Amino acid sequence: MLDANLKQQLSQYLAMLREPIELAASLGGDPKSAETRELLETIAGLSDKVGVRFDGDSARKPSFTIAAKARPEAEVRFAGVPMGHEFTSLVLALLWAGGHPPKVSDEVLEQIAALDGEMNFEMFFSLSCHNCPDVVQALTLIALKNPKAKVTLIEGGAYQAEVDERGVMAVPATFLNGEMWASGKISLEEILAKLDTGAAAKAAAKLAEKKPFEVLVIGGGPAGASAAIYTARKGFSTGIAAERFGGQVQDTMGIENFISVPYTEGPKLAGALETHVKEYDIDVMNLLRAEKLIPAKAVGGYHEVVFENGASLKARSLVLSTGARWRNLGVPGEAEYQTKGVAYCPHCDGPLFKGKRVAVIGGGNSGVEAAIDLANIVGHVTLIEFDSQLRADQVLQDKLRSFANVDIIVSAQTTEVTGDGEKVNGLSYKDRESGAEHHVELEGVFVQIGLVPNTEWLKDSGVELTGRGEIVIDEKAATNLPGVFAAGDATTVPYKQIIISMGEGAKAALSAFDYLIRNEAPAEIAQAA
Repeated sequence: MLDANLKQQLSQYLAMLREPIELAASLGGDPKSAETRELLETIAGLSDKVGVRFDGDSARKPSFTIAAKARPEAEVRFAGVPMGHEFTSLVLALLWAGGHPPKVSDEVLEQIAALDGEMNFEMFFSLSCHNCPDVVQALTLIALKNPKAKVTLIEGGAYQAEVDERGVMAVPATFLNGEMWASGKISLEEILAKLDTGAAAKAAAKLAEKKPFEVLVIGGGPAGASAAIYTARKGFSTGIAAERFGGQVQDTMGIENFISVPYTEGPKLAGALETHVKEYDIDVMNLLRAEKLIPAKAVGGYHEVVFENGASLKARSLVLSTGARWRNLGVPGEAEYQTKGVAYCPHCDGPLFKGKRVAVIGGGNSGVEAAIDLANIVGHVTLIEFDSQLRADQVLQDKLRSFANVDIIVSAQTTEVTGDGEKVNGLSYKDRESGAEHHVELEGVFVQIGLVPNTEWLKDSGVELTGRGEIVIDEKAATNLPGVFAAGDATTVPYKQIIISMGEGAKAALSAFDYLIRNEAPAEIAQAA
């Protein structure tokens, strides 16, 4: 199962174990159980600190637990074979169980240990899902650091009957005590915030203690990270307030146009951004959703940003880089059936529709690429485009048309996503030329129709926005408000690309630097200096 290269890598990792661990498997007579046995025997054969036994009595077969021999009550269970994107999760589970320290703060570990109450987590993942490892690893750490948390991580492809029975149509899908608890990617910080009811108040209290920044960046995507690095390098006190560090990059799979890097993936790039930011004295504040901007009353004065948790931060200058999100169809049934057949990530959720009929809405590059990916997995793909022709690159169109299991419908206006109350069963559209109404029976709808800027919180701030909600900026990334700059997909800059966002972030930072050195600081900052 593991090639020579993977075995060598795994052997090097297992050398980091500080204490013995034990793997306990529950197996059946099926091929997946045979794969699991082979994997576990291989792992045990690479380190004398790893023991394995095959006498487990779990109803889920195949499955296996990982725990320190000295603390068997704190364990994590994998149901299925965690390869693909989850091989790293498996390695980390082995290391953490064996005493190797995780890369989280002592404060976070204390928060995990303090969690109380019944916590029986069941989390479904797919091996091709690039959003799943973060959730798998977060729950793994909680299980190994708090014996009250029982965590089972289930590979959906190995448990298709359970996936269908429980109505899982999008991953990652996390159940707590038998009830759906979180759908989609959720970080360790977010999980702890949901479990620890006092977390929001604690976070707000910590923010209230912070002094004003010289530069405060709102948003932690490529533009925000770039801006923060540039201002920190100029010696200015810099903070990043982000709802989720990495932004939409976290949800991006293959990246092949980031110059000098032939190929990378969104989560990997987001991790690299975070690592680079941490090289500087930048105060990164996560899980903060901006709610209101109160502009400074005078040039050089403090701008104030109020957040959803009630706390606020002040700064002499701001860089707004809140990015964008997937655009919704806005038709009946879409919201009702999200995670029940309506999806936005073909890489994550495509495997859950193996052999089924799906639609892709959108004929641009992202839509056609999604249809190509899905055509290799599902039974049939219907691509629906509002325009009279596809807008994707010709090479992508040619590839799509080469599949026998793909239909392309143009001049089609999607009017409704239909379902039986539990899951999607079809899609209705109107022919824009004839006016005729049509219905397509299917089990999944993947929406790929572009982006919406995350700027609703700015509508009453005085920052000029376009009719589409984009922040209006000039050639120096300045908004109409002195000391307020903006960068990335939330702005009017053309071409929403990662590399462009990074450049715009640097430009906004340099403009903020120019603004700060040309305008006198408020008296309290000048006195403190």
